[in-house]
Amino acid sequence: MLKLKHKLIPIFLIVTLLLPGLAFADAVPGEVMVTLGENLTEQQKTQVLNEMGVSDDVEIIYVTNAEEHQYLGNYISKAQIGTRALSSTKITMGEPGTGIIVRSNNITWVSEAMYANALVTAGLKDADIYVTAPFPVSGTAGLTGLIKAYEITADIEIPEEQKQVANEEMVRTGELAEKVGMEEATELMNRIKEEIAKNPVESEEDLRALIQRIANELGITLTDEELNGLVSLFMRMKDLNIDWDQVQNQIGQIRDNLGDFLNREDTQGFIAGFLDLVNRVIDAIKGFFK
Repeated sequence: MLKLKHKLIPIFLIVTLLLPGLAFADAVPGEVMVTLGENLTEQQKTQVLNEMGVSDDVEIIYVTNAEEHQYLGNYISKAQIGTRALSSTKITMGEPGTGIIVRSNNITWVSEAMYANALVTAGLKDADIYVTAPFPVSGTAGLTGLIKAYEITADIEIPEEQKQVANEEMVRTGELAEKVGMEEATELMNRIKEEIAKNPVESEEDLRALIQRIANELGITLTDEELNGLVSLFMRMKDLNIDWDQVQNQIGQIRDNLGDFLNREDTQGFIAGFLDLVNRVIDAIKGFFK
């Protein structure tokens, strides 16, 4: 049964593709952008906007199901994408250095990490992101909307190959996460990028050996299909204008930010509450057997 998903992950998440020179030059802290799935009913639109805490006069960018299939159809099944664009997003620009915070509600497949990847791919650095839908959905419309919102707001056009590689990287991370866990899948991608930043690979054979070695070090067993997919992805990245020094720097920020997250009072309160719940469950089980 599908369950409500509402997580908070502050992330300077890994930079899949950094677009040199692109940024929200005209965006200011507090500025809000909203994307809505085109297939929402009028009642659902009102519900989503109320949940986001924005009025109906905010500038809205619509995302179509055709756009979802255009950017994700090569990497995930048509059934996973579906026939309706429903997931929607609210992007609030933050102060410089605050990083990316992603929260999601009713999103069942696209993780906060994958959304954050899409944003840093498009050049966004500091923002609070909220992704939601009126009922549980995969979340692919929200993913597509984040990139579209950047293009429209910043009045730029991201090269098609750049979008395709970014979407492929996010999907492959998500697929690996289903097998080994999101933390492990993300760390694998981080480590590969760190190694490429330090010692650029010259051939496909070198890249294959690099990926296999890092996977082994992390205790991740890759199938031939998974390994071939990662090799193909990073070979495509080699042909794009990626600032690998910046990639390495961002990875360091990711780890620092995650450490800050675990030390925050609200995070500790959540963990304490969870442990208290576990203790009550244990006590209830003890009482049952007595």
